[in-house]
Amino acid sequence: MPLPPVRNRRADARRSKAAILDAAVRILDVQPDAGMEAIATAAGVTRQTVYAHFRSREQLLLAVVDRIADEIVAAMDAADLHAGPAADALLRLLDAGKQAAHRYPVLLQKISTLPVSPQIDHDRHTSVADRIRLVIQRGQQAGEFDDRLPPDWLVTVIVKLAHSASEEQEAGRMSSQEAEHALRTSVLRMLGAAAGEDSPSWPRGSACGGTRQYGR
Repeated sequence: MPLPPVRNRRADARRSKAAILDAAVRILDVQPDAGMEAIATAAGVTRQTVYAHFRSREQLLLAVVDRIADEIVAAMDAADLHAGPAADALLRLLDAGKQAAHRYPVLLQKISTLPVSPQIDHDRHTSVADRIRLVIQRGQQAGEFDDRLPPDWLVTVIVKLAHSASEEQEAGRMSSQEAEHALRTSVLRMLGAAAGEDSPSWPRGSACGGTRQYGR
């Protein structure tokens, strides 16, 4: 029997790979130690097919990271980063990224323990960093943000602050509201953004004048 045309085989391979990644995201977020057999079953393919696309479980996990990163970037793009004041756009971006990432809390925690090279870790954040940089540059050009610090430095610090806020919340040292307030306030102050209690940029439920309006 003749083989299907090359175009059809490639299309089948793409569908198979997408099904495997979809299944991996679903299964691993519930069972982070699930094996390739369980993922293959959920994807409706054989174990051999999974290994044909991903030589190891670690390689599959890294591909899952890329899939989640694509979702996060898409959520950020949907936040309309070119509209309104730059401070508002940046906070929308951070919130969109957080909401997208929090769909997979167990999976991301597991992936964070994988050893990766500094270059891979850098590349993993490139798309997110590009969007943060775009908003920062817009704010600096418009006079909304302090322009005495280089955008690349500010991007690096914002990414680190976002990770720190998430870690504090996961460790139970801060509530979700406290972590969000700390992140937003720190970012806006670092950028020199003028944000007051009545500004759309100001974190909702924030503390004003040192008065706590929420607790753990």
